[in-house]
Amino acid sequence: MTEAPAPAVPNDTVPADAVSAQDPDAGLRQLAADTFGLPQLRAGQLAGMRALVAGRDVLAVMPTGYGKSAIYQVAALQLHRDQDQDQAAPKPSEPRSARRGPAVVVSPLIALQEDQLDGLLERLGGEAAVAVNSGHSHSEVNGAWDAAERGDAVFVFLAPEQLAKTETVERLAALDVSLFVVDEAHCVSSWGHDFRPDYLRLGEVRAQLGNPPVVGLTATASPPVRDEIQQRLNMLDPLVLVHGFDRPNIRLEVVRHHTDRDKRRAVIEQVAGLKGPGLLYAATRKDTEAYAAELTERGLRAEAYHAGRKQGERDRVHQQFLDDRLDIVVATTAFGMGIDKPNVRFVIHADIPESLDSFYQEIGRSGRDGEPAAAVLHYRPEDLGLRKFFGTHAPDGEALLAVLQVLRAADGHLKQKALAEQTGLSPRKLTGLLNQLQETRAIKAGKRGIRLKAGAKLPTVVERAVEQAEARQRVDRSRIEMMRGYAETDGCRRQFLLGYFGEDLPEPCGNCDTCTDGSAYEEDYDDAAAAAAGGEPFPLQAAVVHKEWGPGLVMRHEEDVITVLFEQEGYKTLSRRAVTEGKLLTLAT
Repeated sequence: MTEAPAPAVPNDTVPADAVSAQDPDAGLRQLAADTFGLPQLRAGQLAGMRALVAGRDVLAVMPTGYGKSAIYQVAALQLHRDQDQDQAAPKPSEPRSARRGPAVVVSPLIALQEDQLDGLLERLGGEAAVAVNSGHSHSEVNGAWDAAERGDAVFVFLAPEQLAKTETVERLAALDVSLFVVDEAHCVSSWGHDFRPDYLRLGEVRAQLGNPPVVGLTATASPPVRDEIQQRLNMLDPLVLVHGFDRPNIRLEVVRHHTDRDKRRAVIEQVAGLKGPGLLYAATRKDTEAYAAELTERGLRAEAYHAGRKQGERDRVHQQFLDDRLDIVVATTAFGMGIDKPNVRFVIHADIPESLDSFYQEIGRSGRDGEPAAAVLHYRPEDLGLRKFFGTHAPDGEALLAVLQVLRAADGHLKQKALAEQTGLSPRKLTGLLNQLQETRAIKAGKRGIRLKAGAKLPTVVERAVEQAEARQRVDRSRIEMMRGYAETDGCRRQFLLGYFGEDLPEPCGNCDTCTDGSAYEEDYDDAAAAAAGGEPFPLQAAVVHKEWGPGLVMRHEEDVITVLFEQEGYKTLSRRAVTEGKLLTLAT
């Protein structure tokens, strides 16, 4: 794995016209400027484009609005044009080469696909971009396939569930796919905050397409999420680009409360007094409705958004917010993926999120225009119990075995509805069990149904599924504890947040509540003292091994503790003295 170095300055731009005739990247720069309106490229964009054109895998971890999509869009168009040039003037001694196929773009939400589709068609015209999803009519989908098979489509957008269909994968495989693009790539990771089972088989699909270069795009991915994305997508020596985690224009604050009533009152008072537009996140659907009703009574244009509302209602709220016809959206985590609205002035959390991953992505929806914005967490320690309840994935070995036995008896494919009837399990319970079994790769799900892989040993499969579920429980609990750490730290909150994502901020940020009240400067780890004592034996990002918990990565230093991320245990906070005196850690060799 090659991790790109951080830029020397926040916006390390490269003028597109400042190129010489000898510049090997001149074509990419010119294409970005002329076709996509990008006269300047941010740090990492050009490196990603270059790598994809050269056939190398790329993982880009960059905030929304940074320009992740431009990486694959410019690269795909360059490959398409190169192929056209080769075809226009074939060498007499060589046969005319086959047309290089489109870039396949996997995106989890139809709204995200349509936004990118519209933008590409506006710039490229014709049928340069097409979509195959449930939002299009049968005739439109047939037209999309025709455009792809004629070679007119440079981009084909699909939802991950489309790739569960054998005929879809077979049609794509016949196109000589140039790039395999996985948007919102954190969804592939069981460590991620928005894990989606449909993403599990994308590595397998990529192989069926002939292993074209793959690019994973995400706005938030902590180190374990990055590692799992690479593993799941079968990336080989990828270029890993991590840029833009620090959003210094967003002020970070935590407000602590003793009672739920006081917290709710404070949330309403604060939101009513802020200048929007803004977002208010709450843990339950019921709370989103209650907060929206109270804010409406205060004269604000407020709407609730959650998965329990009809799709048409959610689409209406979404569009009204984008069009500045709402002051605030009160939402569960169902709202926000892919939303690129530059003028969101605040993101308030009425309840503690499940992890710093989801918290970072949610607060990152504010201040994208570079102007000041606020991210405020209203925190009551008792709320952590609710998050622990939501985060429970208790493994059920007996139920897993029952599912496997029915699949073995079927001796072939079995629809999920029939599986539910034969096992007597509820659809929700069964879905959870199937997700766990899919992670073991012992079962396969497709259009024809679910089947057990030949030769699978049921006790071994159950044992593996239980171990993985228990590991995820430990990880989930540790992520909640890291969220508690952020809420309760007296140190700089931005240092804490960036450290979680593997970035070091040497000095307190000056734009959070602990910096304002001075506690951040008191709690700052004394690097000079450590150096005088012979240096830090376990520096940030050092690979270490614990006697009991195995391999890990050093994520954070404070005055008397070290935070380490362990592969099977999650985040652990260790006493510096215990580590030193008990020799609990050793540097990995």
